[in-house]
Amino acid sequence: MKKNVNNKWSTYNLQEEYVLLKRIFLLMALFSISRLGFYLFNAEYYTDLNFLRALKIFEGGLKFDISAIMFINALYVLFFLLPFPFRYKKIYKNILKYLFFISNGIALAANTMDFFYFDFILKRSTTDVFMFAKEGNILTLFGLFFIDYWYGVIFWLAQIFLMIFFYNKTDIHKPETFNKKRYYLSGVAWLLISLYFSIIAMRGGFTGTTRPITLGNAGKYTEKPLEMAIVLNTPFTIIRTLDKKPLKVKKYFSDEELANIYNPVHKSKPKGKFKNYNVVVFIIESLAKEYTGALNKGLNNGQYKGYTPFLDSLMHQSKTFTRAFANGRKSIDALPSVVASIPSMVNPYVTSKYATNKINSLASLLREKGYETAFFHGAPNGSMGFESFMKVAGYSKYYGMTEYGNDDDFDGTWGIWDEEFFQFFADELNKMQEPFHTTIFSLSSHHPFKVPERYEGKFREGTLGFHIPAQYTDMALKKFFTKANEMPWFKNTIFVITADHSNHAWHDEYKTSIGDFSVPIIFYQAGNNSLKGFDSTIAQQMDIMPTVFKLLNYDKDYVSFGSDVMDSTANHFSVNYNNNTYQIIKADYVLQYRDDNVIAIYDYINDRLLLENLIGKLPEIETEMENLIKAFIQQYNYRMINNELSINK
Repeated sequence: MKKNVNNKWSTYNLQEEYVLLKRIFLLMALFSISRLGFYLFNAEYYTDLNFLRALKIFEGGLKFDISAIMFINALYVLFFLLPFPFRYKKIYKNILKYLFFISNGIALAANTMDFFYFDFILKRSTTDVFMFAKEGNILTLFGLFFIDYWYGVIFWLAQIFLMIFFYNKTDIHKPETFNKKRYYLSGVAWLLISLYFSIIAMRGGFTGTTRPITLGNAGKYTEKPLEMAIVLNTPFTIIRTLDKKPLKVKKYFSDEELANIYNPVHKSKPKGKFKNYNVVVFIIESLAKEYTGALNKGLNNGQYKGYTPFLDSLMHQSKTFTRAFANGRKSIDALPSVVASIPSMVNPYVTSKYATNKINSLASLLREKGYETAFFHGAPNGSMGFESFMKVAGYSKYYGMTEYGNDDDFDGTWGIWDEEFFQFFADELNKMQEPFHTTIFSLSSHHPFKVPERYEGKFREGTLGFHIPAQYTDMALKKFFTKANEMPWFKNTIFVITADHSNHAWHDEYKTSIGDFSVPIIFYQAGNNSLKGFDSTIAQQMDIMPTVFKLLNYDKDYVSFGSDVMDSTANHFSVNYNNNTYQIIKADYVLQYRDDNVIAIYDYINDRLLLENLIGKLPEIETEMENLIKAFIQQYNYRMINNELSINK
């Protein structure tokens, strides 16, 4: 039996508008539930968030939700409001129903996946996540996530159930009789009005001068950059980064002022002959500073042991920097920072429009000195886009899973186990002509936190899933050095060990915007007494290239956004970018800068949890650090835009 329909209600298309609004409000409610889920799953990062601040965050999030919802449902709204009688037919309504379910189901899934992925990158996912879609193991990874985070799948399925249940509670019905003229005229009018307000919702404002809201607008509702991830939703951050905006030229200072504050051009100051030491760089996947024992003597009342016993012992024979930081939060951020001294600001460098710029790097400049160069990564060839970037960076050879040539040692997810691949690495180094420079990127210390079956139960249980694979990779590193120590090139080699980025944290001080980027940076050479001791100088991944060049007594000019970390006269700092916020660490302070304004400054030595914002209370320090970050941004943007990342001879 047909439902009785008020003819006047339907003649003016009010029935359709009413049903559409109810379905939009349904999505708004689901997105808010998803936001609550995001917060609850990541509450450990927001321990100081009180009710009033949370209320402001959730209220601000509605603007980003409606924007994302209208983007996602643009076609649905258009087809739903077409003022033609065929929209009442069952087949047409079913087509629209499944368009609604599938598109919004995917959007809710993206939100739910970030409940867990946030722990890795500390922000909402953007279009960078699609880079992983190129990986051959993407389906395997999704399968593992569904198994490991089954409770997230249940949360998502519950949302899908609610969506279907309440959607089916609303419907439109064709009236038995109606005025066709009024029906079509009002239908067109409502369609145009709805499209107009849909565009306004997408833009995030009503006036003609309103700029479309972006990720940075979330800062209006927060006190800390990390809180922006609660305000935002993942569909919005993906949509808004589909067309990445280019960097803009900044003119904070005159050329003369800029050169006096910060200059990335390193002028040659050689003292004696060039030293043709071999240079081997280890980038260890997810090796957070927190995982080490030697760099955390004060944790747990001095009882903390860490999960890297070999690396701890090596640190005591090396030049080890106790306040060292990554320049990014993702693996694709690390390689340019480490091997070419180029950080990822705003967008990851390797996926930005500037990725084709001419650059100088460890490999490109050492090849000019006759070095043989190679990059090693045990994943399937081409993984993460590393092969392409390292070629641009001047590495003449690439060794991946194909070159390793034995799939029996495949870990089933990422690539060759670290132990076997590190041994392969040592053997290949023994075949290379000295001097050589190589970089190796490990992969076993990664989700899904597996170790080879023969090692199950062999490592100490920790408080995080990463702690067991961290011990496995540490053991693999020990076996590499044991083997390499017997080879003729070993004593003539400078080793650099760092992480690509930090990762899951257990202790509160490693859950701050300082701890989020804290990693080891270690320089080691057997028998070199000048490379020994723990050093509290601020160090960053970008400093690795200029420091190596200083150790080699390199005699040519080059561009580097870092500095020689062992030069006591240099201006030592660390810079990174996350959640639309620049962060600079210098001496005992960290300053955060967004939208051309200082938003926070902390004394992170005495305020390890960054609870007291000292903005306005340290005018001289604040001004100095603000000028430095402005100068850095001005230099970085100009050189990226104008392709001035190297010295052209």
